[in-house]
Amino acid sequence: MPLLIWIVLFTLLGGVLSVVAASIFLALPEQWRSRAIPHAISFAIGALLGAAFLALLPHALAGGFDPHRIMLAVLLGVLGFFLLEKLVLWRHCHGNSCTPVAHDDTHPFDLHAHHGHDHSHGRNASGILILVGDSIHNFVDGVLIAAAFLTDLHLGIVTALAVAAHEIPQEVGDFAVLLHNGFKRGKAFLYNIISSLTTVLGGVLAYYSLAETQQYLPFVLAIAASSFIYIAVADLIPGLHKRLDIRASLQQITLISAGVALIFLAHSTLH
Repeated sequence: MPLLIWIVLFTLLGGVLSVVAASIFLALPEQWRSRAIPHAISFAIGALLGAAFLALLPHALAGGFDPHRIMLAVLLGVLGFFLLEKLVLWRHCHGNSCTPVAHDDTHPFDLHAHHGHDHSHGRNASGILILVGDSIHNFVDGVLIAAAFLTDLHLGIVTALAVAAHEIPQEVGDFAVLLHNGFKRGKAFLYNIISSLTTVLGGVLAYYSLAETQQYLPFVLAIAASSFIYIAVADLIPGLHKRLDIRASLQQITLISAGVALIFLAHSTLH
């Protein structure tokens, strides 16, 4: 099967199917959702870290480039994603309209607590901002998946699995924000589907551009690894620390390990 078809199929897996899964998840009773979200987050952390350290970075370092340059790209990537997230928060929380709050592992994507009067225009603007940010994020995911496929078919599959693992809980959060901001369920679903298609767009564009610039692939893989590391460590792990009891901690460790094991086994089996 042509490589471009693989890229299209797996960018769809990481994009459209995650939206469908999120919509199904939101149709479940609230009690089930509140129990499942922390488990999904823990599993996603393991999948992201496993893909970064067991798949992406080894392939990037095997490209023949100076390891210091590759690791510098990882470091700059982490710092870049930190600045990018800061810019999004500053743009969204202009003035004194909102106050940052800590993550909660049952609602890991509630980044802001809004205060003051509720204006429908502001609520719609917030929903649109979520869609724009998600589209950019999905586009970048598509580029990273394509870069992995251009390096190695098996690496592409593993990378797409890791993307899908963290996209499903991410889409649940986006869905919840859109519904909270007054979007009808059908419209929220449609807009999220359109946003998810930017994953395919990013993958296809990267296929045609990166195929001619193979020498840059190790650095793209390094940026992909930094993206996965940052999402896991900065965005997802802090929410898990809200639950400190032994049972919850054991569940978290078990599911993180399961996520790592899935990537390890997938990478080993495919090779």
